[in-house]
Order: sequence, then C-alpha cells, then structure tokens
Amino acid sequence: MFIQTESTPNPATLKFLPGQTVLETGTADFPSVEAASASPLAGRIFAVDGVTAVFFGTDFVTVTKGEAVEWDHIKPAVLGAVMEHYQSGDAVMTGEASAPAGHASHDGPDSAIVGQIKELLDTRVRPAVAQDGGDITFHGFDRGIVYLHMQGACAGCPSSTLTLKMGIENLLRHYIPEVLEVRPVAA
Repeated sequence: MFIQTESTPNPATLKFLPGQTVLETGTADFPSVEAASASPLAGRIFAVDGVTAVFFGTDFVTVTKGEAVEWDHIKPAVLGAVMEHYQSGDAVMTGEASAPAGHASHDGPDSAIVGQIKELLDTRVRPAVAQDGGDITFHGFDRGIVYLHMQGACAGCPSSTLTLKMGIENLLRHYIPEVLEVRPVAA
C-alpha cells in the first residue's frame, strides 16, 4: 500500500491519500480524541503523540498536529497508523456514526435563500475546499449573515478568514443579494 501526502494551506495539517475510499459519502470531523470513539481509523491516528485533530473526506484523511511537534517526527507514525488500519480490514466508522456530516437544517421564511446557499456551497465551494483537505458546511442564516462551520484543514488555517471573506462571501453575495456577510462558527 502506498499512501501519498500533500501539504495544505494550513501548515499544522497534512492531507493523507491512502488510494482507497475513506468515506463513501460526506465527511467526518474529529476535533478531539474523545470524538474519535466512533472511528477505529481516527482512534489509531490519535494514538500518535502530537495529533490534535483528524478529518475524513471521500478519499483522504487530514491530520492536524500540535505546535510542539514537527511533521518530520510524527508523519511516519501517522502513515503507519493509516496503513495498519487498512491492512486490518476494520471499518473506518462504526455503528450509527457512519452517517455523513453535512449542512445544518433550516426551516422558516428564509428556507429558499438557505437552499440557494447550500446549493452554491455544494457545487462551488466544497469541492475546492476538499482539494485542500477540508470542508465547509452551512450552520445558519440570520438577518443576512451566513454562518459556516470549517472543518479539517480549514479549521485553524491562517488563510481561512481570507477564504471566507474574499472568496465565499463574495460568491454568495454575487448570486444571492440577501447575503450581507459570512462568518465562521466554532465547533
């Protein structure tokens, strides 16, 4: 098994490409070791000292490290954990936890606007963000402000504010006049 790695715009996060499907659909975010109980793969990766977050896409795993460790020191152990998992034959996710992560639901008078926002996120934003090892999902819409949840390499990325303001906000405002601003939300 050959696992490729790619850098991301976030220097604390690396993207690992195992050459196999990670998740059939959706994404899975593990911002802490406690959240990883639903995934044998995430559990193995968190066992590597210095790992602070794990995120799964359809064909990639992004891993975020703490400031006190260098990639040169933990990358071989992360590669080993991913390889060990795929050789074990264990499932990536267990039980009910295999439901894909996605947009928050939204009912009410703005549901048509929210539908347009989700459509643009799914067709224009999320595929591009996945290339960088992350995901951005809809969290809410209130009085012209769109709240988005950033995951994977996007969470804590130095360029995430620029991506939100100059990229996503401009795109949404162009197509949907009711959108005034885009803000990130904490997990």
